[in-house]
Amino acid sequence: MVNRDAAHAAPLVIGIGGTTRPGSSTEQALRVSLRAAKAEGAETVLLAGPALRLPMYSPETAERSPEAVQLIDLLRRCDGLIIASPSYHGSVSGLVKNALDYAEDLSADERVYFDGCPIGLIAVAAGWQGAGQTLAAMRSIAHSLRGWPTPLGAMLNSTMQRFDEAGDCLDPSAKIQLEDVGRQVVRFLRMQRAA
Repeated sequence: MVNRDAAHAAPLVIGIGGTTRPGSSTEQALRVSLRAAKAEGAETVLLAGPALRLPMYSPETAERSPEAVQLIDLLRRCDGLIIASPSYHGSVSGLVKNALDYAEDLSADERVYFDGCPIGLIAVAAGWQGAGQTLAAMRSIAHSLRGWPTPLGAMLNSTMQRFDEAGDCLDPSAKIQLEDVGRQVVRFLRMQRAA
């Protein structure tokens, strides 16, 4: 856990995802999950679209852009994560993967990577096959970073309109999945604190 007054502070849940296009269906899905996490009592921060336009992760240098420094700070302080990726050719997008590569800067921390952190996962694709493959890849990444993927991972088929212009989810089934992902992250954190 992060060095904060864990008994009283609201857990910090970071949402990472989307595409380079602001308001993408992936970003909208992430927002639904983060709202559910907030309703469960979490403090939430969204890093989407343009906020993820980072230099390629370079492990051989300690120099980081201001945006990368902010990302690393949030990753270091977070209690949980929700990651949403579009499916590009059956896997995680380069934008999202590059952002997650910066977690390597946490490898020497007291809490290595996301050890013990719940991680909610959302995959959005133009078809179910790509969404399933991307969700599986995201689970592998979460495990590699020592995180605990939530039992439910949400998959959305973007060939159907899922969101209105205000960002509200039009599909009740998709909305339940997305909200459950956000709730499960916070409920896992509550169970950790109770233990």
